[in-house]
Amino acid sequence: MTDIDLARALERIREAIRPYPPAALFALAEEGYRSTFEVLVACVLSIRTRDETTVPVARRLFAEARTPEALLQLASSRLLELIRPVTFAEQKVETLHAIARDVLTRYHGEVPCTDEALRGFRGVGPKCANLTLTIACGIPRIAVDVHVQRIVNRWGYVRTRTPEETLQALEARVPRALWGEINPLLVPFGKHYCTPKRPWCSRCPVADMCARVGVSISR
Repeated sequence: MTDIDLARALERIREAIRPYPPAALFALAEEGYRSTFEVLVACVLSIRTRDETTVPVARRLFAEARTPEALLQLASSRLLELIRPVTFAEQKVETLHAIARDVLTRYHGEVPCTDEALRGFRGVGPKCANLTLTIACGIPRIAVDVHVQRIVNRWGYVRTRTPEETLQALEARVPRALWGEINPLLVPFGKHYCTPKRPWCSRCPVADMCARVGVSISR
C-alpha cells in the first residue's frame, strides 16, 4: 500500500474541484434538502443513477413530498411518474414507500441518526447510511461509492475488491477528522480527473502521490 499524505492530497483535490458542482446529495443539502429523511430518500434515488439525473428528480419529488407522511400520500403511480428517470424506478417506489412507513410506525416520524436504524431500512446499505449520518446528522462517516472505490485503489492507498472491504480498510487508515471529506471530494474528482477510463493524469493535482495501479492508458 502507498503511504501518501492523505490530508495534503485532499487539500489539493479540494482546490482542483472547486469549479465543478458538488456530488448530488451535497448539492441538494446546499439547497436546503438536508433532513435525515430527505437525505435518505435522495440517496435511494441516487443508487446506480448519475448525479445529473438524481438532482432534478429529487427536486421534483421534494416539491410534492418532503416528509414520510407526504410521501405515503402519493399513490405508487404518481411517485413512479415523479422518479421515473432514475434507475430501477419501479423498485425504488416500493423501497421509498416502505421506508416512509417504517419511519412513521417504528420511529414516530423521525429518522434516527444511528447506523443500526438507517441500515435497517429497506434498500439502505453502508453508503446511504454513512452519507445520511454525515450530511443530515453531522456525524462524519466514510461513504464508499464507485469513485471512492476506484480512486483509493488506483492510488495504491488500499488494495480491496469490494466497497465493504474498502470501507473497512479506509476506516482503519484514515484519521477520523477526514472521514467526512472522502466522499464529497473524491466523487467530483473521480468524475473530472480520475475517470474510470483514460484518467487525466497529466493535470491531476496528486499525480506525484499516485501509484497508478491498473492504469494502462491516461491523458
